[in-house]
Amino acid sequence: MNVITQVYSQGEELAVYCGRESTDTERVPASDVITSPRNELSVAFRSDFSNEERYYGFEAHYSAIDVDECRDRDDEDLVCDHFCHNYIGGFYCSCRFGFLLHSDNRTCKVECNESVYTERSGEIHSPDFPKPYPKSSDCKYRIELEEGFQITLEFEDTFDIEDHPEVSCPYDFIRVHAGEKELGPFCGEQAPGKVQTGSNVVSILFHSDDSGENLGWKLSYTSTGPQCSPLPPPLNGQLEPTQLVYTFRDHITLSCDPGYSMKEGEEEFEHYQIECQRDGTWSNDVKLCKNRIAHKPLFLGMEKTCERVDSGVDCGPVDGLLAEVVFQSSENSTVFGSKIQYRCRDSSLNNTFSCHQSGKWTSEDGMLLPTCLPGDIERNLSTSLEPPAPLASTPLECGEQSQPFPAQLKRIVGGQSAFPGLFPWQVLLSVSDITRIPVDRWFGSGALLSPTWLLTAAHVLRSHRRDLSIVPVSPEYVQVHLGLTDVREKHLATNRSVEKVILHPQFDPQNYNNDIALVKLSQEVVLSPLVRPVCLPNLEGEGQGLLPNTLGIVAGWGINTPNASASSNGLSSDSAALSELLQYVKLPVVPQDECEASYASRSVNYNITGNMFCAGFYEGGQDTCLGDSGGAFVTQDGSTGRWVAHGLVSWGGPEECGSQRVYGVYTRVANYLQWVSANMEEVP
Repeated sequence: MNVITQVYSQGEELAVYCGRESTDTERVPASDVITSPRNELSVAFRSDFSNEERYYGFEAHYSAIDVDECRDRDDEDLVCDHFCHNYIGGFYCSCRFGFLLHSDNRTCKVECNESVYTERSGEIHSPDFPKPYPKSSDCKYRIELEEGFQITLEFEDTFDIEDHPEVSCPYDFIRVHAGEKELGPFCGEQAPGKVQTGSNVVSILFHSDDSGENLGWKLSYTSTGPQCSPLPPPLNGQLEPTQLVYTFRDHITLSCDPGYSMKEGEEEFEHYQIECQRDGTWSNDVKLCKNRIAHKPLFLGMEKTCERVDSGVDCGPVDGLLAEVVFQSSENSTVFGSKIQYRCRDSSLNNTFSCHQSGKWTSEDGMLLPTCLPGDIERNLSTSLEPPAPLASTPLECGEQSQPFPAQLKRIVGGQSAFPGLFPWQVLLSVSDITRIPVDRWFGSGALLSPTWLLTAAHVLRSHRRDLSIVPVSPEYVQVHLGLTDVREKHLATNRSVEKVILHPQFDPQNYNNDIALVKLSQEVVLSPLVRPVCLPNLEGEGQGLLPNTLGIVAGWGINTPNASASSNGLSSDSAALSELLQYVKLPVVPQDECEASYASRSVNYNITGNMFCAGFYEGGQDTCLGDSGGAFVTQDGSTGRWVAHGLVSWGGPEECGSQRVYGVYTRVANYLQWVSANMEEVP
């Protein structure tokens, strides 16, 4: 007899059997398991014309088993780039956050079109550098500087872009467009080195095809402009900063020593700025610092006498009708540096005042000489150093800017400097805890809610302790600066002391849950174009405006260490890179699941609660570092155009600021509206 059984799949023979199981002379299946590599299996049974014995044939059992394409896929062209998901009968691919699935349904490409860089220097690199860059992507980067600058590109030595031994860059490449010039394409393992573009606007295109595993590239860019000659400081004055070379757009501040001033026409001033211009000249001349001379009466309400003051500043007469004035300087001097004791019937106005170089009697805490009133009026009319702002003819609403944002639809990397009136709700908090040895000083931000209340993060105003107790800093240790953009001009801002600090009772200093606080000012502020409140979300629509990818704006001075210190010229720190000018940046709200996953992947100690949300870009960048703790994350209401505070800068990951997938974490303000409202109404 000639009988065989064949097993095959789509023409490929898998097995051939014949004979009896009890014999060893022919091939029998025994307990063999035959698995088809595809979804089809055929069995062919053939017998000849005679049977010498009685044969029983065969019996086989079959079952369908799902193939795990994600595990068993050998064809590189069909492997998923990032994540593979198996299901019965098939599979599908997905990508990490920040990437898009290509039309081939397996390749992950990055969305990196038209990132715009406006800083005078910076770094740009391929996505995921130094890991292999994504396939099937076209990334465009644009550097836009003011006319007069010229941009230089310098590639790092680590340079790896897919190439071809015979054809110039047919697969992946970089092209650089600078003015009328096109440079490149560049590819391979040899970096282009330094590229002098000769232009103030440069576009960089990076293209990758659907194959390859190459590391990519990184470059740094710098800019140069026309140089201006160094200037000598004025006699009896100072010049800052002092440097060997000044280039286009560099600023110099010229100031006079105390008791001296500059004059131009009828205008007298103590300091001014000049700028290096595009043609290599300074915008103004160095003016002379001259000694001030004044003839002023010593007292009002008494016999008027005149005294020639040749020592510089003279703060002039003191009202002696309703006040007791005791001079602490000899000969009733009113010139710069002189001191008086000023006493009213209202003892709250009593203080020591010195003749300030501004020509005004000023106390140590920056308050001007008050006006004593009759005893039945107990109202403190002392003001800060800023001139009184005119009252608005109509009530000012919340969330109104006095200046709009510049027209800029593209993403700005690295932040922009804010000009006055752009963030009228922005508040700088200065804390000096004298109960600590040495004195503990730090800074934070907040947002004005009303003429007497502001909102900030609880950790900014929690007294620094070794235990986990929640104790607020004493109000007398906190100073509030409003209407401020340049920290060097705090004396010109609206400055207030604090009456009460209220931390959220459930604030957790370990994970920063419920990181929110209220501050009541000791004296109302006058609302003006530079000082206005921000809006809060509606109680009826909590969480509105915080859909994933919603763009918000956060501002700050970039204060990122707890031990910064204050100086007369502004803010300084041994280790922190602080900005003297208020900076701001646009950031997208991150989907909550990605926010939670990004921190869960780092450590179990990072707990994103429902009272928090994340904002920032997957690839990171300097834009995630700009906010001060307690500053407001605001979005614009689409129907009213007003700016609403949806978040407060709270905390971030342990990695270097700007690292990939390190998002900023913000307190979700909408969850605390009832708490805010109740405390603002109950506290007298």
